[in-house]
Amino acid sequence: MPFEPPCFAPQFFFDPDVLSIVRGLMDDSIVADQWGCDVPLRGSEYQGLHVDYQRPLFPELPDLFLPVYVVVVSFGLVPIAVEHGPIEIAPGTHRMPRADALRAIEVEEVAMQSIPLEIGDVLIRHPWALHRGTPNTTDTLRALVTIRYVRRWYADESRDVQAMSHALWESLTADQQSGLRFPIRR
Repeated sequence: MPFEPPCFAPQFFFDPDVLSIVRGLMDDSIVADQWGCDVPLRGSEYQGLHVDYQRPLFPELPDLFLPVYVVVVSFGLVPIAVEHGPIEIAPGTHRMPRADALRAIEVEEVAMQSIPLEIGDVLIRHPWALHRGTPNTTDTLRALVTIRYVRRWYADESRDVQAMSHALWESLTADQQSGLRFPIRR
């Protein structure tokens, strides 16, 4: 996502209520380090079940259950009803070995839950919970913005991240700057 209006607004990243929840899940030393927007169009299809940002800290123990060090915050730029293709999530699957989670969904021990959102609603989830996008059957573009927050010590190269202009960086407060980790374009 570009760091320019109308796509970028600092309040996307610095809502005090959202940050309070995210800090409660992790700690006060968090940064936003990735963001994007999913926009399924009419005719889109079900995505395959997947997780986001699967980079285990210990590759030799990929199913090791650890304290939360990454969360994803999503919100709609338009109301997202079932017909607009909301995200579906399999609750609790972030705490299961992947093969067990997929099997649990297949035999319906775990049900996929559709997450419609109104303007102002926020979805905070663990990125390793199995999820998928669903078909948009309308002519309305379904825009879902997603921001990844991580503990300050965590970094990975899981996605290309667009740079922020130096002028925009300088327009942010010191507190706002300390809460972001994005490349700065000179």
